[in-house]
Amino acid sequence: MKAEKIRELSDEELKTRERDMAEQMFRLRFQLATGQSEGLNKLRTLKKDVARMKTIRRQRELKMAKG
Repeated sequence: MKAEKIRELSDEELKTRERDMAEQMFRLRFQLATGQSEGLNKLRTLKKDVARMKTIRRQRELKMAKG
């Protein structure tokens, strides 16, 4: 997911999507550990998307604290 699209989301949507992605990452890690899946690229993509979401949430928090 691109940063531009993430910025368009509301705070609640951002939290919900982040939670869903964290759950997907958990499932993928579990599948990788048991050898059931080869979704390593999907896991990497999810990790980057979650990091983007956290960064944008933090930017919003800092903006609110300043203004």
